[in-house]
Parts: sequence; structure tokens; C-alpha cells
Amino acid sequence: MLNLVLFGPPGAGKGTQSQKLVDKHHLVHISTGDIFREHIRNETDLGQQVSQLIADGELVPDSITIAMLEEEINKHPEARGFIFDGFPRTVAQAQALDTFLEGIGEEVTGVIALDVDEAELTERIAKRKLVSNRADDDSEKLKKRIQEYYGKTIHVLPYYEAQGKVERVNGIGEIEAIAQQLDAIVSGYAAV
Repeated sequence: MLNLVLFGPPGAGKGTQSQKLVDKHHLVHISTGDIFREHIRNETDLGQQVSQLIADGELVPDSITIAMLEEEINKHPEARGFIFDGFPRTVAQAQALDTFLEGIGEEVTGVIALDVDEAELTERIAKRKLVSNRADDDSEKLKKRIQEYYGKTIHVLPYYEAQGKVERVNGIGEIEAIAQQLDAIVSGYAAV
């Protein structure tokens, strides 16, 4: 089973590239952001709990995020693999993911980090805001999300680097060219 973490800051293109990999490799896309937005849209208890946190650009506590992720994985027992988009965001979440996957006889196959500089991120999210009008794309919230990424989330990479699982891809350029690089990496994992 392929279990991939697509890693990068807000606006790096994780969602766009995940969809291309899902389509080609028949994987299940798990985006914690999408899961949160679905709960908020459906006004579940969880949605009400996380709504304010997301609107303020804060990270949802690990315990809630991990429980939701495990629930989502368990919905797909027939899956050929998963792409985790926006998760893990902390070393504690990475450790919890490893523990959960070990419990079902699996592991993280690889981590693909999309490298994109802050100026490009700001420009991309400004464009996305015009189209999607996501609350978490407001300029002040975006600054906070980027600070969260560089202050906390970036520390997940050394955790996976120590396991020899990180591949870096320049996330700036044509979407299709980046997709081809990612596909080559994923195809390499699948061939092993």
C-alpha cells in the first residue's frame, strides 16, 4: 500500500497535485482541511468546535485531528493507498500517524515536500481567495498560517528525513511539469 505525505506550506499546490496523483495512482486523498470544512458546512459538533480555530488561522488540536484522520482512513478498507494533504502538521501528529499505520500493518511510504517561497505563496493564495473565497485565505489569517507553517509544521520534515523518506520538489513552475516530477517519485515508490 502506498501511504504518501504531500508536504508544503499553505498555497504550495498540495490539493492540486494530490488530485492528479489520486487520479493516476487510484489513491484516497485525505485533506484535513477538507475534512474540517465538511464538518463546518454540515454544522456537526466537531465543525462547531473547529470553526473558530480555522477562522482565526489556528491549528486544530492534535487529538481532534488524529481522531478524524483515523475515522477517515477506516472508511476506506479497500484503498490501494492514501495521500495525506495537510497532515501531519506537528511531530506529535507524525508520530501518531506512524503508530496508527503500524497498528494496521502499514507505514508512511514517502514524504514529498513542495518547496515554494513566501512571495509566491502570498500571490497564489490571493488568486485562490478571489475564486474560492475561503475564510482562511484572508491576508491576516494567511500570514498567521504561514507563520504557523514555518514556526511549527516545518519541523516535521527532519522527523521524516531521519527515516530517509523525504523527496523535495520545486513547487514553482507549470502545474503539469511539477505533476510529472511527483508522478515519477510516486511511480518509483510503487515499483518497490
